[in-house]
Amino acid sequence: MKGKLYVVPTPIGNLQDMTFRAISVLKEVDLILSEDTRTSGKLLKYFEIVTSQRSYHKFNEHKIVDSLVSQLEQGLSFALISDAGTPAISDPGYLIVHKAIEKDIPVETLPGATAFVPALVNSGLPAERFVFEGFLPVKKGRKTRLESLQDETRTMIFYESPHKLLKTLQDFEIYFGADRQISVSREISKLYEETIRGNLSEVLQIFNDKASVKGEFVIVLKGKKI
Repeated sequence: MKGKLYVVPTPIGNLQDMTFRAISVLKEVDLILSEDTRTSGKLLKYFEIVTSQRSYHKFNEHKIVDSLVSQLEQGLSFALISDAGTPAISDPGYLIVHKAIEKDIPVETLPGATAFVPALVNSGLPAERFVFEGFLPVKKGRKTRLESLQDETRTMIFYESPHKLLKTLQDFEIYFGADRQISVSREISKLYEETIRGNLSEVLQIFNDKASVKGEFVIVLKGKKI
């Protein structure tokens, strides 16, 4: 009898966002596949989860995924987690899910934390239709991607790191215009959670005036007016 792969979201900040079901699954599976076992170790210790871990991240997933799928075929059950949020959303996860499905191994994804949903709702921008773009290319393909989004009418969602935030906001002002409405959220569910809203010119000025930019960011950009 084949095993099962569980995709388990973990908190993006506040540990109390962990669901009862997620805790139960992590306690019951044979192995937890963790993006960083040190980071996940703190979470597991907090919830008194003693299940063994194995590293599964973007640098080794192609090397070990076939072996893991073989173990699932033999009846073992695994839980896949990332450092924060839902695996496969700008994190490793797609490859093992895809290969498990190819082998008719049951895959179950639990609902739970992901950064872009609260950022979108909290932005006050239209949320009935949106497109998730994740991280923009750093160099190659960046200009092409931005140009392709200039006529996008749906709300757009991006992830960005602190050291690239100003560059991205500057590019947005060039490609989408200084008056385009934007919302920038950081440290969602954490102690210093903050959301800054306004047009691109205003928000860019706010971050230019800051002595330092810290945290992980979710940028929500209004689509082109029809």
